[in-house]
Amino acid sequence: MQPKQLWSLLLSRILPKLLGLPGILLKKFRKEGVMELDAAALPELPQDVLMDIFGTLEVPDLIRAGSVCSSWHATYKCLLDLRQYKQPQTPCLFYTCESAGSNVGFLYSLKENRSYKLTLPEPPIRSRLLIGSSNGWLITADERSELHLVNPITGEQVALPSVITLEHVKPIFDASGTICMYELSYQTPPDLFDLGDLRDELYFKAFVFPDPSTTGSYIVVLIHEPYSRLSFARPGDDKWTWVGQGSQYKDCTYVDGLLYTVNYSGEIDAFDFTASPVKMTVIMKELKYHVCENMYIIQTPWGDLLHVWRTIDVPPNAPSWVPGKCMVETLKIQVHKVDLEAKQRVEINRLQCDSVLFLGHNDSLCLSTQVHPELKSNHAYFTDDFKELTVLLKNCMRDMGVMDLENSVKKEIVSQIWSNWPCPTWIT
Repeated sequence: MQPKQLWSLLLSRILPKLLGLPGILLKKFRKEGVMELDAAALPELPQDVLMDIFGTLEVPDLIRAGSVCSSWHATYKCLLDLRQYKQPQTPCLFYTCESAGSNVGFLYSLKENRSYKLTLPEPPIRSRLLIGSSNGWLITADERSELHLVNPITGEQVALPSVITLEHVKPIFDASGTICMYELSYQTPPDLFDLGDLRDELYFKAFVFPDPSTTGSYIVVLIHEPYSRLSFARPGDDKWTWVGQGSQYKDCTYVDGLLYTVNYSGEIDAFDFTASPVKMTVIMKELKYHVCENMYIIQTPWGDLLHVWRTIDVPPNAPSWVPGKCMVETLKIQVHKVDLEAKQRVEINRLQCDSVLFLGHNDSLCLSTQVHPELKSNHAYFTDDFKELTVLLKNCMRDMGVMDLENSVKKEIVSQIWSNWPCPTWIT
């Protein structure tokens, strides 16, 4: 987008609402479909007004605006540095494409129905395992099974504590003193893994949550083997802190300083990371029967907790084998409201406030279509996160789509534009 187009966007759509500017400031005429402006009539806008304007933009337009000139870039930087950019963002699908190169990623915008191409830092994104996405960060494991946070928009990258500081992981050294293998020692005899193979066994899902104990800080929570337990780290930590309580976790959400988790059998626990040691409380006991579904726990915009079950199985009457396609797919998504006081789950067929769900390796989300009108209300947008399939069947077609929560009818997000590895994921 050119500067004149950005001025058209800002002045024609946003400034009249904010400032009540008279229409005489705009000289409208068409030239190749682009609105032109009377440059002599353009107002000199103070930085605080520009910040108000920039704060209403979606990320692509915000970055374009910050690239127009030095004063606009200074406003853009100030807006971000002061953490005043709080415009609700529509999730994008992050993916890679083999033909684009190993360091290139893409964001498919559901709002604009188009993709943006991004160059990411080393190591190559196509060599990494994606295990999480939240609050603008991708959480990735490289070919040595080391974890990094990556911001695909800014290119910023943060190394997390080493994999060898996780409980039950020990380095094996060669004759020169270099790490050549890892030992995962939660069973007898311990398993040995090559540097790039441990990640497939060890990691399930990771999250980046704002840390309420420190302004502007965050906490990274990791679900990993053995037994899908929890570890966490904060900025500056040189090792992971193992929680050691609870097991078989599938998903987490951070609400008012408490980490709520759900495991494979439906048990909901809460962890207080401000206590030393970390305090665990069982909120709701496991279901009476074994549930063979992926589980999610989500906070809604109106403050409720949702417990979501995603049934993944072979469809009835499916062919026994189709080349390049995994025959296991999402068949149904059930939503339950969690009543913390009564300690009950209540199944619901329709989300309040015309809401929509985003499920996958992302921080599980519930968003309002009143804020994001381009999304389909009472639908779930989902990407593949069933570990047994995404890791073992790396080159098969991914289980992705949009499902109507009322009748379980599925549609594709977009005709396939992604490579099947690393697995695409939602990012906000």
